[in-house]
Amino acid sequence: MTEHLGRAKHKKSKDGRAANTRNGTTAKTVVTDSVGPVGIEVPRDRDGSFEPVVVRKRQRRLPGVDEVVLSLYARGLTTGEISAHFQEIYGADVSRETVSRITERVVAEKDEWCSRPLDRVYAAVFIDATVVKVRDGQVANRAFYVAVGVDLEGGRDVLGIWASPAAEGARYWLSVLTELKNRGVDDVFFLICDGLKGLPDAVGAVWPLAIVQTCVVHLLRNTFRYASKKDWDAIKRDVKPIYTAAAARDAMLDKWEARYPAIRRLWMDAWERFIPFLDYDVEIRRVICTTNAIESLNARFKRSIRARGHFPDEQAALKCMYLTVRSLDPTGKGRIRWSARWKPALNAFAITFADRWPSEGTQQ
Repeated sequence: MTEHLGRAKHKKSKDGRAANTRNGTTAKTVVTDSVGPVGIEVPRDRDGSFEPVVVRKRQRRLPGVDEVVLSLYARGLTTGEISAHFQEIYGADVSRETVSRITERVVAEKDEWCSRPLDRVYAAVFIDATVVKVRDGQVANRAFYVAVGVDLEGGRDVLGIWASPAAEGARYWLSVLTELKNRGVDDVFFLICDGLKGLPDAVGAVWPLAIVQTCVVHLLRNTFRYASKKDWDAIKRDVKPIYTAAAARDAMLDKWEARYPAIRRLWMDAWERFIPFLDYDVEIRRVICTTNAIESLNARFKRSIRARGHFPDEQAALKCMYLTVRSLDPTGKGRIRWSARWKPALNAFAITFADRWPSEGTQQ
């Protein structure tokens, strides 16, 4: 107030004329993220021109409260549970409607995130689906696709989230990949997916040099569908040699065909999309075989989605998934560990794809 009026309390204006003066205070209560409701006295001036800075007019929550709400929402708590949490922990009334309004404010942030510029080249891009129940007339399962890119420094980045249309195909995937290209992605060394219809053709049109690779772990999971659980460990051991020697495939299939004949057909149908990575360095094979890039993210998605049962519409589901991505790795330690695991493979990528490796300063 002293700065606003240009003079200290009880001091007259320089010309001695009547001027705007202090006019007492107004009591109000604000909700904080540390000690709950706090009573404060807000200064007033006589002509009403004073604008508080720390706690603005009509503000009832400090900014940290909104961040707590978004963090709890991303971790799977419903609006009712978040409201109850504030009442129990802080003794503060934050209604379900208020929680909904706070989460709605990130929609514009989500849209900006979905259109942000990306790196020019990625060593690998993993595309996977998360199934979400959406009420559109009636509750039905919808696939929401997530693309996770690994950059040339070993960093992991969620490139985008897309809701599937009623009919997927090459045209749909062409629009998704073209969007990524328009955001700056000129080249991808490996694109790892799980038999998504039309995706390989779209990859060939957008990034002609990219290698489309069937997700190894998804293939293994599909194998388990045809086998008794007691045989899973044995099958996993027999599959592992195939990662380094394609000839081991026949030995594995011959061993299990009599008991589980569907396994042979599954592997033969997927073989052409399974073998590309076998032509590359063992370090490249090792990181292509893993699904750590996307499995931990899927687990977080499922935790957030399970608590809600179903979503009223597509945008509500996208908002929930974006908030989950937003809450990942707040300390940055996960990114450091991830990058360290990818360093040996990046050396192999740099040698193998030397002619496509961007020169210094051209990656952004």
